[in-house]
Amino acid sequence: MKWETSITNLNNGNEIIRGKKLSALIKSNTFTETIFLLFQGRLPKPVETKMFDALLVSSIDHGIGTASAITARVVASTKNSFNTSLGAGILALGERHGGAIENAAKFFIDNHNNKNIVETVKQLKEKKVRLPGFGHAVLVKDNRSIEVFKVAKKLGFYKKSCAVAVQVEKELNKISSKSVPLNIDGAMGAILADMGFDPKLMKGIFMVSRVPGLVAHIYEEITNDAGLRRLGEEEISYIGK
Repeated sequence: MKWETSITNLNNGNEIIRGKKLSALIKSNTFTETIFLLFQGRLPKPVETKMFDALLVSSIDHGIGTASAITARVVASTKNSFNTSLGAGILALGERHGGAIENAAKFFIDNHNNKNIVETVKQLKEKKVRLPGFGHAVLVKDNRSIEVFKVAKKLGFYKKSCAVAVQVEKELNKISSKSVPLNIDGAMGAILADMGFDPKLMKGIFMVSRVPGLVAHIYEEITNDAGLRRLGEEEISYIGK
């Protein structure tokens, strides 16, 4: 079976990644820069490194109550392996948790030149269509989004997608009965789109960011060894016959 790839080449132990010697990358480049190289096929400019680094930090963890963290910890509590627990946590990422980033970016890109975005938001709201990248189960304002947008403005990555995201957030909150903040999925989608990333890659970028947080949760669960996690019977309401 033949397989073609432009990512990595092993030639007599001299490993090449996207045209760069791994030995040189080890000496001269950061983890963030090398991740960027893998995804974009080139090393980032200094401002791109700062922006990409800020995005990776912004979503590195979001507490034990998230679907991915609690899933990973419950699986770890059953005495499963580290990799099984991590895999379970990653599998818990979905459209409602860490998975809205791709569709959010697509929506922002599709509406770059929409002069009637106010009407578009109203129509979608009337149809009860949930816009990806907006809303949060706990937060009234997502400070992560606010902070990465500050960095984007400073570094020159606040462009068309970011502008659309902010406008949509403004209009949504005018017509909604409760706060609908631009969440970190939406903010990452907007900034990555303005940096030139393919929306199809963005879920993967979120996963790269969140894995260290999941590893920390799993390690804490294993180390504390509090026993098998399960719901208490008082937390369960039986509604059957």
